[in-house]
Order: sequence, then structure tokens, then C-alpha cells
Amino acid sequence: MVLPLHYNCSSHKKTMNFQTHTCANGLRIILLPSPSSVIFCGFAVKAGSRNELPGEEGLAHFCEHLSFKGTHRRTAVQIINALEGVGGELNAFTNKEDTVYYAATTSEHFRQAVDVLADIVFCSEYPQHEVEKESEVVCDEIESYEDSPAELIFDEFENLLFAGHPLGHNILGTSERVRQYTSADAHRFTSRYYQPDNCIFFASGKLELSKVVRLVERAITASEKASSSVVAPSVQLDQLPASPVVSHRNTHQSHVMMGARAFHADDPRRWALYLLNNMLGGPSMNSRLNLSLRERNALVYTVESSMVAYSDAGAWSVYFASDSHDVQRCCRLVRRELQRLMQSPLSELQLNRAKQQLRGQLTIAADNREQFTLDNARNFLHRHTEKSLTDLLAHIDALTAHELQNVACTVFDDKRMLTLIYD
Repeated sequence: MVLPLHYNCSSHKKTMNFQTHTCANGLRIILLPSPSSVIFCGFAVKAGSRNELPGEEGLAHFCEHLSFKGTHRRTAVQIINALEGVGGELNAFTNKEDTVYYAATTSEHFRQAVDVLADIVFCSEYPQHEVEKESEVVCDEIESYEDSPAELIFDEFENLLFAGHPLGHNILGTSERVRQYTSADAHRFTSRYYQPDNCIFFASGKLELSKVVRLVERAITASEKASSSVVAPSVQLDQLPASPVVSHRNTHQSHVMMGARAFHADDPRRWALYLLNNMLGGPSMNSRLNLSLRERNALVYTVESSMVAYSDAGAWSVYFASDSHDVQRCCRLVRRELQRLMQSPLSELQLNRAKQQLRGQLTIAADNREQFTLDNARNFLHRHTEKSLTDLLAHIDALTAHELQNVACTVFDDKRMLTLIYD
């Protein structure tokens, strides 16, 4: 899970694995030393779609795209070639609460990676002619989601779940809105949030913290600005629809999501839900929902459950696709599995098996250096803490059957559940 860290602007700090430093301008730096000569590094910005003001829907994601379209030092083509020309990778993504720009390169090109990353994050110019071109690219991305009901339903479900709050709206925005944005809009949004004290720089590889600090500070010195960030609105939510919401999409299969609001990222109950979620619809073929809907009854090809924990809200959901005439039967089977967890606690054998499976999955997942680095960067950005596999496993091991049953009764209650159906 996480370990508390305390910062001092003039000194380095060490945790069990990570080395950290806070610069005079407020930028935090986190390094995970590794014997590998492959470096993963980047900037994480504490600004996502929930930070958009009314009328700015999709702007955080659009700014991410535009940041690659030219600075006062580099053209868009030069940005593309800066790392990819030497075999590296440069990429970015936008979430509800953050935007991350990152690179993968060899240690000999780390200096170059820091320079180009700092350039696109802090010195992008968002030229109007590039805005006009890139808006069509983003609109194509939006339309590709419209053609994929299995992906689109997740966005619409969360919009219903967090109705009336920026956490709900689609990260990409709408084509109509995106085509209206200008260079001035991009400058306005990034001037609010793309500030050193609202970002972190993260790196993993065969590096020394002193060198990382020196290179990063040198790269962003010329771009320092006064911070003028706007605090994202706290979650105030409307009542959920009491009956299923049906959207007629003329799809070949019916796509269904069932779920409820859940726990925020600092709520201790999220660990119990994490284990319950893995048991119900995690990635393994022996998940309860997969065994029920697919293996025993052959009603679906895919069924999965997922959870997300934001800084002040959370969500849990189940997704499946089936023939239209099987939807109600599938929903009954899902509810039956939820009821089983609500009605009686797990046996000691069931609990131990569930813990053992999740421990193995987490240990294997942590071996993916790139994803582990990105996950830790986002955790550090929002909570000033590192993500410790040892602590995470300890939280899982400490869970009791009664804790799981109590959380199941809280989250899986029919009165709290929302259902969305595409047919």
C-alpha cells in the first residue's frame, strides 16, 4: 500500500525503495533505482478531466495531445524524433485526476528524455494551426469510442454514477466541444495546472538521485511560472436512478453494466472491496462471475468486475455482453453471486485461497517495471507516498471474513445498485 513521507525543500529523503527530493519551486522528484539500463521517466501533472470548468469538457485530454505539437525550441516532428529516433518511446495519457507524460529510453539518452519531456510539459506553444489539425484527430478518437459499445458503456455508466459532477463526464469530451477550442484555451488550462508545484518528475533505472535532480532542475529553470491552479470541486452527487437505464444502440449483443458508488482512495474499506472484486470478476478464469455466467451457463464470452478509487469518491461495477434474451438471466446470476457474499462470511479455506490468489497476481504484476513505475508516480503525485508491495500484501493478509461481508453488504445492496443496458 503506502508509506508516509515528509519533505524538506533543501534535502533528499529516502524510503525503503524510493529516493525523493523536493525542489525550491515545489516540484517533487521520485527515483526508484534499478540495475537496469532501461529508464522509465516522466512528469505527472495533477490535472485531469475533473479539473475542467463548465464548458471545458475534454480540454485536459486535448491539451495532452497539443503538448506534442511544438514548443519554442522544437517542432512537432522534432519532438517525435527526439527519442524515437534513438529507439526510445515518448507517450502520454489523461485520466480523471491526472495527466502523465512519460518516456522509455536507455540510460545514455536519459538527459535527452528529461529535456524533451520538460520542453513539452512546460514550454508548449499550442499553435492555432496545430489546434485545428489535432482537433480532427481527437474527434476521430471520440468517434472510435462511439463505434465500440464495450468501451463507451463504461463512460456512460460513470456519467450516470457521478451525475452532476466533473468526475462523471467523458475524458475525451464531445466532437462539437473539441472543435471549438483554440490556442488560448490550451494556454489558459495549462497555465492553471502545468506548474512545477503541481507536478512530480519520476524515474526508474540505473540512475543517481543527484544527477536526476540536476538535470531536471536545469531543464525546467527557464519555464518556471507563478502558480495559479484552481482547486477541483468536491464530490456532491445526485440520487441514482432507481430502475435500469436502457439505451437503444442497435448493437448485435446487449452490453450491461451493474454497479454502485464505492470508497475513495484513503478509505480503509477499499482493501476488502479490492479482494471481493478480484474474487468476483478479476482476471482469472476461476472468478465467481466467470464460472457462473460463462463456464456453467455459456451465456457470455466476457464478464468482468472493476473498481476505481478517486481522491474523494469511488466506484465498483460489473460488465458483461450477452444475447438480448439472456440479459435478465445474467443479471439474476450476478445478483446471486453478490447475495452469497452478503448473506454469509467466507469460510477460512475460501478466504485463504482468495488471499493467496491475489498475492500471486500482485507479485507478478509488480514485476512489470514500466506499469509499476507509472502506478507509483500517480500514487506519489496525489498522496505524497510510495506504493509498497509489502504493505499492500500486509493489508490483504489482515482482512477478515466479517470485514468482507460488511463491505459486501454496503456496496452490493440492491438499493444502491445502478444498471445500464445497451440494446
